[in-house]
Amino acid sequence: MTWPEDTALLTDLYQLTMTEAYLEEGMWDEAVFSLFARKLPPRRNYLLAAGLDDALRYLEQLRFGAEALDWLASRGRFSDRLLGWLERFRFSGDVDAVAEGTTVFAQEPLLEVRAPLPEAQLVETYLLNQVHFQTTVASKAARVVTAAAGRHVMDFGLRRYHGTDAGMKAARAAYVAGVDSTSNVLAGKVYGIPLAGTMAHSYVQSHDDELEAFRAFVRVHPNATLLVDTYDTLRGVQHVIRLARELGEDFQVRSIRLDSGDLLALSKAAREMLDEAGLEQVRVYASGGLDEDAVERLVTRGAPIDSFGVGTAMGVSSDAPAVDMAYKLVAYAGRPRVKLSSGKLLLPGAKQVYRREVDGVARGDVLTCRQDTAPGRPLLQPVMRGGQRLSEASPTLEDIREYARREVSQLPPEIRALSPARPPYPVELGQALLRAREHEVELWSAAT
Repeated sequence: MTWPEDTALLTDLYQLTMTEAYLEEGMWDEAVFSLFARKLPPRRNYLLAAGLDDALRYLEQLRFGAEALDWLASRGRFSDRLLGWLERFRFSGDVDAVAEGTTVFAQEPLLEVRAPLPEAQLVETYLLNQVHFQTTVASKAARVVTAAAGRHVMDFGLRRYHGTDAGMKAARAAYVAGVDSTSNVLAGKVYGIPLAGTMAHSYVQSHDDELEAFRAFVRVHPNATLLVDTYDTLRGVQHVIRLARELGEDFQVRSIRLDSGDLLALSKAAREMLDEAGLEQVRVYASGGLDEDAVERLVTRGAPIDSFGVGTAMGVSSDAPAVDMAYKLVAYAGRPRVKLSSGKLLLPGAKQVYRREVDGVARGDVLTCRQDTAPGRPLLQPVMRGGQRLSEASPTLEDIREYARREVSQLPPEIRALSPARPPYPVELGQALLRAREHEVELWSAAT
């Protein structure tokens, strides 16, 4: 995808005003910012990290071009010093992050930025925007995939997602989480995600007869999935059976789609009708306002559905459309920093997360200071140094997807489940981190 010049202006005004103040004060020392979720949304037992690829691309390519600078100058509120600095701006910092597809929990950093304070501050808005949205969608999609229990899942929601950029990033995030295909053609081109689609009710409605609509469609698309619920679902299935008899060996219809009504009863009736007609190879797809709860109910009640088309609820994460995610200063000029605002815990200093795994199952994490150690696998790894992405931080989308599958599969069953886990997954704070926070609080109290 191209990188529009105006992307540099995709930021909050206060990033520019703070950056200008830092420059005037000469505050160039190294800062560490941590991007993390303060808490998990209701009914989320874990989050699935996504969006790192876009975050790193942004940091590598961020430039303030002449048009953007001219526009900022025309506002009459920014100094020549700031505008000159922005003209020369290139991100020169380091980033450590969990890999895309990593399961993460409250307070655990998804990424940490280490750079001169003005640089690290300026990039906050875009990093949060990309990592927050894609993590939110990936976490929702992972629940849908879990509920489907191995059945094919299709992303059908582009038309109702919140804008075209969201439609692209949602398709990618859902694919990372295990969704098998998308109806979004551009996502297929850009990301290589398999495409899937059927037909709309309007095609059937535009013909005077449903059976004739099916005949016409399969002449163009012999392997089609036929939508059978425009008028009467089971009558639609009968029309598919009649079409099969008419075409004989030339009948290649792959599946039927149910999009309304009692999907459990209709799928069972349709499957029985197809089997009795010798059409065991014709699959049954279902769609129509589905989410993970609806999918789980259908699966557990034995609905003979081979594939689920899930749209709006997944791409907008309808039950939890936002995560309480933050990008906070945790160290500056070699000293850890704290924030004591009520209800907004901030742990000081650069961090590491160690995951203890026993027989392939994640049993608990330790969140501690970067210089500390603990048993287990360290999750935060170097992904950018000196403003350049490291070669090992460029996995293919298929590699990310497979890694995410392993990460979710290694969670305990109660954490993978849709219902809230009691108790939740254990995340322990390391003693070094607790001591560092206590020390900074004492220093702050003494100073005031």
